[in-house]
Amino acid sequence: MATMNFNTQNSTFRQLLGNGLSYHVPPFQRDYSWTEDEWGDLWQDILGLFEADGESAHYMGYLVLQSSDSKRFDIIDGQQRLTTISVLILAGLGHLQDLVSAGHDAENNAKRKEQLQNSYIGYINPVSLVPRSKLELNRHNNRFYQTYLVPLEKLPQRGLNASEHQLRKTFNWFKDKLKARCGMTAAGGREIASFVDSLVDKLFFTVITVTDELNAFKVFETLNARGVRLSATDLLKNYLFSIISTRDTHETELKALEERWERIVGLLGSESFPEFLRIFWNSRNKLVRKAELFKTIRKRISSRDAAFELIRNLDQSAAIYAALRDPQDASWNGEEKKSIELLQMFNVRQPLAMLMACHDLFFDPDRAAFTRIIKAVAAVSFRYNVICNLQTHEQERLYNDIAWKVSGKVHEKPLDVMTALQEVYPDDNQFKAAFAEKELRTTNSRNKKVVRYILFEIERQRSGRDFDFESATYNLEHILPEHPSEAWGYIEESKQERLIYRIGNMTPLETGKNRDLGNSDYTAKRSVYQDSSFQITKAVAEHYDAWDEQKIEARQKQLAAVASGIWKVEFGG
Repeated sequence: MATMNFNTQNSTFRQLLGNGLSYHVPPFQRDYSWTEDEWGDLWQDILGLFEADGESAHYMGYLVLQSSDSKRFDIIDGQQRLTTISVLILAGLGHLQDLVSAGHDAENNAKRKEQLQNSYIGYINPVSLVPRSKLELNRHNNRFYQTYLVPLEKLPQRGLNASEHQLRKTFNWFKDKLKARCGMTAAGGREIASFVDSLVDKLFFTVITVTDELNAFKVFETLNARGVRLSATDLLKNYLFSIISTRDTHETELKALEERWERIVGLLGSESFPEFLRIFWNSRNKLVRKAELFKTIRKRISSRDAAFELIRNLDQSAAIYAALRDPQDASWNGEEKKSIELLQMFNVRQPLAMLMACHDLFFDPDRAAFTRIIKAVAAVSFRYNVICNLQTHEQERLYNDIAWKVSGKVHEKPLDVMTALQEVYPDDNQFKAAFAEKELRTTNSRNKKVVRYILFEIERQRSGRDFDFESATYNLEHILPEHPSEAWGYIEESKQERLIYRIGNMTPLETGKNRDLGNSDYTAKRSVYQDSSFQITKAVAEHYDAWDEQKIEARQKQLAAVASGIWKVEFGG
């Protein structure tokens, strides 16, 4: 952190806006979007500050600013909050103006309005009568803010875009609240002025000021790592649009670009956009770690044409990425859908960049090749990630290498992709050894689902019957129970803990039968297993007259041998 050129300090709203500095929302930051939910929360917090036993201050969170001269600041994060407070103050000024018009202490209220306006909103040039505002909004909101709100003109109701309507509603909402609080009397002006003058000292922010976008992005990364959600999505958008936007750029061109951007973010949701961006980039370029991504993009994307091309490519790829995260997407056939379901169940994301590259190259000309690759990836993931639990960074490097070759840098045949996958495919000996020792704690719902899937697949191999492993009709039975009774005392307590969640100690069972068994001894359980529809459960009763550590080990080794035949990839031909 020491190498980053930024500083952090706590500032009240008065310190931010009352000192001759100006703040600017970059042209392509998102539009004003707060609604009554957010206004209501803020208003309740503010009212609490004015109660007899209320808090002395209210924390408004992080404000991330960028500046080269420490006089004029771009708002990287926090514009919704700053805009709302400014509109709230303008609503107070509007109320003072109404008092002046109604003749209530007109001279003093006019002075109060002018003083508050100069301190927190900006002054009006006495010659041109053009307002010099302390806050400038983005390209869709600034005209309305400067033309109607700042000079307190009559607000139009028609011909506004959605976010301008929202600003108008914000102003009217706060004005109604202030009118109800302070009243339309001679004393109302003093009340409003006192309220605003006190409020600006009670609202405070943690202000982080950085010198350029790269540092701003690093701050985002740092704060996100500490659980503060800031939008890296907006940061990238501002960077790309600032390259694209020149004097020659037509408004319709920018509008089309913005619509395309909103479509991408809307398809993914802003939460997953940074993850998509990294996977997209790694599907076409040498592997870039998360911390270096923005720096790399800035270095590589420095011209208008490159920025246009990146946005076009992001648009095309977003739908494929979203489909790879959604097994129900209409574009998948049955085998592809099952493979995507498995990758989600295993919580494996490392292959996504490679799968995006393979989709681009093979999906239309050679669908069978793509299906074969995604099925192989699901089996590799089961062996490598779920059972063998091997290093994922090495796996990601290999997947990226394949993606980079496939994406046009070096054209590969489908067979070459399959051959390359052998590098992250644990062979049968390694897989069986890991499977024979595997313990999966089913106290975790993901693990429970994975164990059910494993056992139901082995059952299907044995009996040819395709039970639905997610059906509530069946339960996961722990032969040595999760809460053993004294009847199980012949197995040492320290060993019980280790054995309960071994795959060899678990088996599928009809829910009714499982409920009746509870933590019964093995003899009682064995007689129930004999009547089960599941062959692998029946086999426990047939082959084992007692149940202990040796039997669990023996059964798990048997299951491992069967599993190596089920989760197998044929790489030849």
